[in-house]
Amino acid sequence: MTDRFTAKSSSMTQTPAKILVIFGTRPEAIKLFPVVAALEGDARFKPVVCVSAQHRGMLDQVLEIAGITPDHDLDLMRPNQTLDGLTAALITELGRVMDAEQPARVMVQGDTATAMAGALAAYYRKIPVDHVEAGLRSGNIYHPWPEEVNRKIIGAIASLHFAPTTTSEAALLRENVAADRVHVTGNTVIDALLWVGEKTRANPELAGGLADLEARFAGKRIIGVTSHRRENFGEGMENIASAIRQIAERPDTAIIFPVHLNPNVRAVMNTALAGLDNVALIEPLDYPHFARLLSIAEIMLTDSGGVQEEAPALGKPVLVMRETTERPEGVEAGTAKLVGTDSARIVSEIFNLLDDKAAYDSMARAHNPFGDGQSARRIVELIGHEIGQEA
Repeated sequence: MTDRFTAKSSSMTQTPAKILVIFGTRPEAIKLFPVVAALEGDARFKPVVCVSAQHRGMLDQVLEIAGITPDHDLDLMRPNQTLDGLTAALITELGRVMDAEQPARVMVQGDTATAMAGALAAYYRKIPVDHVEAGLRSGNIYHPWPEEVNRKIIGAIASLHFAPTTTSEAALLRENVAADRVHVTGNTVIDALLWVGEKTRANPELAGGLADLEARFAGKRIIGVTSHRRENFGEGMENIASAIRQIAERPDTAIIFPVHLNPNVRAVMNTALAGLDNVALIEPLDYPHFARLLSIAEIMLTDSGGVQEEAPALGKPVLVMRETTERPEGVEAGTAKLVGTDSARIVSEIFNLLDDKAAYDSMARAHNPFGDGQSARRIVELIGHEIGQEA
């Protein structure tokens, strides 16, 4: 794993700087394992991994494929826990880890409760914070909720802001973050996607679990679906289910839907979609299998942030079931389109892509603005420069 991400090691004798890398969800793990690998492959650094297990099962899948054994596993996931209860536990327990480890720097990614609490606990101890995927903004504190406020809090604390794109950089500069604190690195999710692609090509069995579905849906146009956003719970989720039922009425289509573990998603989808011949409601996929789904799908229908970045790297159009996105670069580039949660709009946009080759090709061939697979290496070099340990 380390070959792709290893930064140039220093020939000088140095005491490695301890970097506490904190994450708790599957998306965080995917976007941070390339950075952990790059830190491990560089003699200037000693990464210490702390997971909150905000998403237990889905997190563990990524840890296994990436070969990461956490130094600290807080295992804070509880059934039906409130956001304030989770946040309080995170700040307290992450603070204890920081007091024990005394890291030189703390690294967080994105916009989860784990990332926000990690940044806040580090701030209380005057430990510099490095923010991977900094500067994403939707402009609406309730969409996505609570992520928009989480990332704004981290943005007020961070020492180094690793912006994935120039759009994210500009958002930070508008908030008066000093220009020398912001660095455009690309998005580490592209590093992870390219790495897992190499790994599964070398060992196809890692993503062989979809073979039966691929055979079952041979000759059909596969649409991959993911949905889990809190702001879509209730009516929005019901509308999404209705749209999928209508799409499934087309005999030339098939839908593969890894259903999120949250009961607000599962109850709706199982009630509305169970038993349809060309709809496969499956368990959440580990990362190699999810990458395989991206490769076999013709279109991705999602309310996820990460899919907006990953699918375009494989030339797959993304229809985003949200009213706003903190990743406007994809919309501007033409790789993604906002369709909201209105059933008729979702169905219309899917059918347009299925029936209009020019419309499909326009999205599939648009330039992916999210990175080139070298983001982790850039981040490690920038941290080395910051602490005065040049390669």
